Amino acid sequence: MGNGDKTQMLVHIEKNLDYQSFDVRWIPNSARLVVLGSNTDATGCIEIMEMSSGKLDSLCKTKYPYAVKCGTFRASSTAARQLAFGDFHGHLQVVDLSQPEKILYSVKAHHRVLNTIDGVGGLDIGRGAPELVTGGADGRVKVWDLRQSDGPVVTIAPQEGTHQPDCWAVAAGNAHSPEERVVASGFDNGDIRLFDLRTNKVMWGANVGNGVCSLDFDRRDIMMNKLVATVLEANIHIFDLRTLDANNQFAFKSVLAHKSTVWCARHLPQNRDIWVTTGGNGSLMLWKYVYPAKRSVKDATGNLMGVPGNADCLASLTASTQPITNFDWNADFAGLGAFSAIDQILRVTIATNLPS
Repeated sequence: MGNGDKTQMLVHIEKNLDYQSFDVRWIPNSARLVVLGSNTDATGCIEIMEMSSGKLDSLCKTKYPYAVKCGTFRASSTAARQLAFGDFHGHLQVVDLSQPEKILYSVKAHHRVLNTIDGVGGLDIGRGAPELVTGGADGRVKVWDLRQSDGPVVTIAPQEGTHQPDCWAVAAGNAHSPEERVVASGFDNGDIRLFDLRTNKVMWGANVGNGVCSLDFDRRDIMMNKLVATVLEANIHIFDLRTLDANNQFAFKSVLAHKSTVWCARHLPQNRDIWVTTGGNGSLMLWKYVYPAKRSVKDATGNLMGVPGNADCLASLTASTQPITNFDWNADFAGLGAFSAIDQILRVTIATNLPS
């Protein structure tokens, strides 16, 4: 098989930035994206760019009081396309990109940096209320319904008097009915927890030995299937969430990746078994999950236990000399991605010959 038949990741466009970017998100149903970050004076910056004729054109750049850490469109309808974002002073804010200087919603969500954000219910993803999930350096994980103005609908916090690890990653999933929701959260001490919003309790927890940089469900709008976790020490962990065994554990597969911190994992919207990871060495790796012959078997006592699959590396690319801390796939054009690195360059990538 020649190189033309192999899956490849290619850099399509590069654009220098005059600020530090922390997150990049494609605007739904468009060839535009938003870049979120920090100006040199520690104020926040959100820039809207459009991809056209093989280049990126800046449409507008808006300044905010505090550096912007993370953002999502996932709790907004496809028509509204409102951006929710968190900043280094713990604020959660929502803007309409047609008037990005106008704040539609603002709340002091966390006492310290709002590190991570995700959403479910918006963009026609999942069922039930459009909700946001945030995680902060104060160790709290909070769920927000923006139709309610009196604070979070759920706060998940460590017990008083115990150590409060930073929450570095959150992901919302299991939204296959109006009643069902889970929140996955990852912490700097290696803890991962699944919180069931229907029963209002932690349903599962594990420790992967190193700080959890990223969490991503393969799909948010189905009965939870797989969860990918990335950590500080060159590992990705893929959990099969369909079978919780008698010891309250899920089957998982751990894979070495990037030879450095694995900062981010993002599943391809068009194929839930393919995902990309980004590395501290400036590399991208594209993976495909290979299911086992049977996803569950009975143990010696007759109880079901999960069987993990494998992760095959489809392609890799060294795109920068600096860490790549974010990535986003375009939901409308399969294989089109974007990310920024510590080198202050925004890059658009294309993955070719993706397997079905």
